[in-house]
Amino acid sequence: MIIWAIINELFDLSNNGVPMPAPNLADLDLFLAVARHRSFRRAAKERGVAPSTLSLALKRLEEDLGVRLLNRTTRSVTPTEAGQRLVARLAPIFTEVAESLDEVNSFRDTPTGLLRLNVPVVVSWLILAPLVPRFLAAYPGITLEIIDNNALIDVFAEGFDAGIRYGEALAQDVVAVPISPPQRYVLAGSPDLIAREGLPQHPRDLVGRPCIRHRFADSAAQPWEFERNGEVVRVMVDGPLIANSVHIGISAAESGLGWYCTFEGFLAPSLAAGRLVPALEDWLPPFPGPYLYYPSRRHVPAPLRAFIDFMKRHYDTNGI
Repeated sequence: MIIWAIINELFDLSNNGVPMPAPNLADLDLFLAVARHRSFRRAAKERGVAPSTLSLALKRLEEDLGVRLLNRTTRSVTPTEAGQRLVARLAPIFTEVAESLDEVNSFRDTPTGLLRLNVPVVVSWLILAPLVPRFLAAYPGITLEIIDNNALIDVFAEGFDAGIRYGEALAQDVVAVPISPPQRYVLAGSPDLIAREGLPQHPRDLVGRPCIRHRFADSAAQPWEFERNGEVVRVMVDGPLIANSVHIGISAAESGLGWYCTFEGFLAPSLAAGRLVPALEDWLPPFPGPYLYYPSRRHVPAPLRAFIDFMKRHYDTNGI
């Protein structure tokens, strides 16, 4: 076996001429995941195992080989010189094996395997939630894991197969596929608020009026941006409430606490029921929807390819 031959060449596992048992291939695969991520936690997430299970596998592999493969500290995990040599020789082989198996997977009537996606909250609620049951019904062999997270993280380093983000947050070296028609923000207030203060006629009219602000987990509250006929106006609003929960924001707006600006999809039920009334609609034009993205220099796993094709089929009918 070529993998065993490489290991024996690197570490000379003979015992007075008697070959030692070959290390477990699963343990080798877990080692490569840890070496790639430089993290037990990230590797465990990618492989779907507990960090303790992964740690035991690495300890067993090092005992089998008789060498230390990883230097571990409380802050970092890095391959030793022996570990680096093992990664250099085995990583291409394991990658080729995984891609070959996945090519066979693509010949199935329905692909199988785990698909992990990292997406913004708005995408999980407004775009994916209605489609997930249909996707899984069409591909019963796929297990779909969706983590919603508004923070701008390295989704691939965290073990995800793909991410979904808006265009301004995309890296340059990825393949990006649109998965939604254009979207837009809506500014809205309750009938009681409008009766007290009237409708704003210009974005600057919001200065000094009570507004409900949204704060993302990794940033300060941002100014509200409006655009009309090429003119862009940014207004830093103020008010009695700052929240990262859309539900709280909508509830507060319906109670008359202040003006609220968020995705139209979130406000649609409140607008349809008359609990909220839109304002400055000509200052809030549509913008491109989000993109699904994945590494450009990587074999596309069959579950991810199935998801891409599913999203394309769905949104091709909606005018993307």
